[in-house]
Amino acid sequence: MSVEQAVALSCGKLPPPMRKTHAILALAVLTVLNLVNYIDRSVLFAVQPLIQAEFHRSDASFGLLTSAFFICYIVTAPFVGILADRYPRRLLMVAGALLWSAATLLTAVTHSFETLFIRHTIIGIGEATFVTIAPAFLSDMFPEHLRGRILSIFYLAIPAGTALGYLLGGHLGPVYGWRAPFLVGSIPGFVLAILLMFAGEPVRGSHDSVKETFERSSLRGLTRNWAFWTCSLGMAMMTFAVGGMQVWMPTFLSRVREVPLAVANQKFGIMTLVAGIFGTLIGGWLGDKMLRYTKGSYYLVSAIGMTLAVPAIVAAVTFTGKFMFPAIFCGVFLLLLNTAPLNAALVNSVGARIRATAVAVNLFTIHILGDAFSPGLMGYISDKTNLRMAFLAATVAVGLSAVILFFGMRFAPAVETPEPAHASGHTL
Repeated sequence: MSVEQAVALSCGKLPPPMRKTHAILALAVLTVLNLVNYIDRSVLFAVQPLIQAEFHRSDASFGLLTSAFFICYIVTAPFVGILADRYPRRLLMVAGALLWSAATLLTAVTHSFETLFIRHTIIGIGEATFVTIAPAFLSDMFPEHLRGRILSIFYLAIPAGTALGYLLGGHLGPVYGWRAPFLVGSIPGFVLAILLMFAGEPVRGSHDSVKETFERSSLRGLTRNWAFWTCSLGMAMMTFAVGGMQVWMPTFLSRVREVPLAVANQKFGIMTLVAGIFGTLIGGWLGDKMLRYTKGSYYLVSAIGMTLAVPAIVAAVTFTGKFMFPAIFCGVFLLLLNTAPLNAALVNSVGARIRATAVAVNLFTIHILGDAFSPGLMGYISDKTNLRMAFLAATVAVGLSAVILFFGMRFAPAVETPEPAHASGHTL
């Protein structure tokens, strides 16, 4: 806690820092809500061939459907970030969760492609409200040297939620129709939003140790904050590849490799779940541990993972038979190894005063340069050539991400890394 925060606390101007038990409970609720967020998002990918069969639209059209979601997502994020740095964040997240859950529920009664398009834009607005705020919210509950592990738990929702979305859609879609999984997936969001209303509001910056500077604490300074920008640009290139691959992988397996759609969703879902969980947890743990040896550890772990992911992705779309699925597994593991380290690098690159806004700028950057158009671009390449060429194009973005992150190591802030016995009461 800074001197200013300590003085304010002694004068009764700030609430006491959140208790460890309350922080862990808040982490649990936010993690499960994020899980539902990604389930609701990825169900569409699992049932996409069924929707295409009903609405008779091209690959490019369905790629643009996902692009529209991300455009609304990234346009909303900056406004949410500004609000979150000025007002209580808990209620903003609750509103976002209720909005996207309601839109998901209404998908069950959607009967035209145009209505589905509008539904997807509304979900983009709701999810942006939650995803923009949650990392900054959690950063005010735990110290900097634990944020890799804390965020690895929160971002387990990416592989787990994505996988469960594939499994839910793959199981219910062929049997009950493509609308059924949206109906089932919408219900938990309402329940968790109500639980989140009872979470406390943590003290902003109560666990920060890095000194506030112009680059770290102002929006003008953010334009010159290279720790922030190299992290964000590296994430953007990774997001380009991941966003396109998760949209088209079940279709690739079904159409190109002639794997039954239900089997394709099941296998890809399980691989995403297992590889993603291990990759996310290991990446966060490695990033935190290596902080003792290099301040750029979060960037280093991510850059190595992206470098190794390039040959894995090439192998995944080139190999057939028994080598295909192991190659896909390795590719997912290596791509998601960077999730927690890069998000820890992001929240540590700025001060608490502008952290939610910085996360919003990051979201705008990674999606406008990444998955806002990669599904549509891959769909276009597929229409002109084939899906294999579309996947190979994503490897260029992965390689570029690695180069940017290796370069970004030099700009990482030096955070305090106490020994476990002296670690401010928070352990994981």
